[in-house]
Amino acid sequence: MTDLHPFIAGLPKAELHVHHVGSASPRIVAELAAHHPDSKVPTDPEALADYFTFTDFAHFVEVYLSVVDLIRTPEDVRLLTFEVARDMARQNIRYAELTVTPFSSTRRGIEEKAFLAAIEDARLAAERELGVVLRWCFDIPGEAGLEAAAETARLAVDLRPEGLVSFGLGGPEIGVARPQFKPYFDRAIAAGLHSVPHAGETTGPQTVWDALRELRAERIGHGTSSVQDPALLAHLAEHRIPLEVCPTSNIATRAVADLDAHPIREMVAAGVLVTVNSDDPPMFGTDLNSEYAVAARLLELDERGVAGLAKNAVEASFLDPAGKARISGEIDAYTDAWLAR
Repeated sequence: MTDLHPFIAGLPKAELHVHHVGSASPRIVAELAAHHPDSKVPTDPEALADYFTFTDFAHFVEVYLSVVDLIRTPEDVRLLTFEVARDMARQNIRYAELTVTPFSSTRRGIEEKAFLAAIEDARLAAERELGVVLRWCFDIPGEAGLEAAAETARLAVDLRPEGLVSFGLGGPEIGVARPQFKPYFDRAIAAGLHSVPHAGETTGPQTVWDALRELRAERIGHGTSSVQDPALLAHLAEHRIPLEVCPTSNIATRAVADLDAHPIREMVAAGVLVTVNSDDPPMFGTDLNSEYAVAARLLELDERGVAGLAKNAVEASFLDPAGKARISGEIDAYTDAWLAR
């Protein structure tokens, strides 16, 4: 097959499943760790590669929360957010819906309005200075229970920042049933937010059904186990409900044994709208360009096929119609010019 890495590097892209703190580069994590020497997070960027080697999903959550604990001031929040956008700009990501977990920061003492002001200031600066359009998904950290759900819904609805478009649910799935969060999703949906919970990453397809039926999910984060249920795949395909697929993440957290066993082929073969995403890229030693290369190999795609994946993300996004048309047009123009060389 043709080496698609150069094509992918220049391809305009959108990303729909990427976490705020989980996108902190080793440089930024090490800098924050140096500011907070009581943390167990390494201050050497090279040592972070070993620190970010996970034994299972529970270990990943433990490490993730140790990095969350480095975000202690509004200045930390603003620095992190803008630097994430800078890394996106380097990959030609034009638009991203960044999953933010405000409860994790506000319960650690960052004043809620200062937190929201910090991410909004970074969002506006990213668009102005880097050309990256950011929007927010506020997600409930499932492991923190209903207290976190109530607080996240309150912040999302009562203090809704301009960039907020959706409401999600992350963290562990095992032992964290989706239906208990229905009242909080109902409140967010009534306020005009889109529903985008994680489901079916480390649990079976019933979790995806629960997200669809109880949380009225418009997109599913991961949905890896959906392939175990042909009726579920058919439902996702018929109703054009996208799956936010993160291949390398699924291997790193041991949700899938290895890349060759990844179910993305079965998803696409069933007609499901699949988007490719990086999840927590530095923690998993990846980025969105690398995830596109992985998907291209697994799906045996050429340049047009990869461009089609990029357009899937645009279609599945909550960007306004004019914004969708703009980025889709950029993808087509770039691909036509590349193939005309």
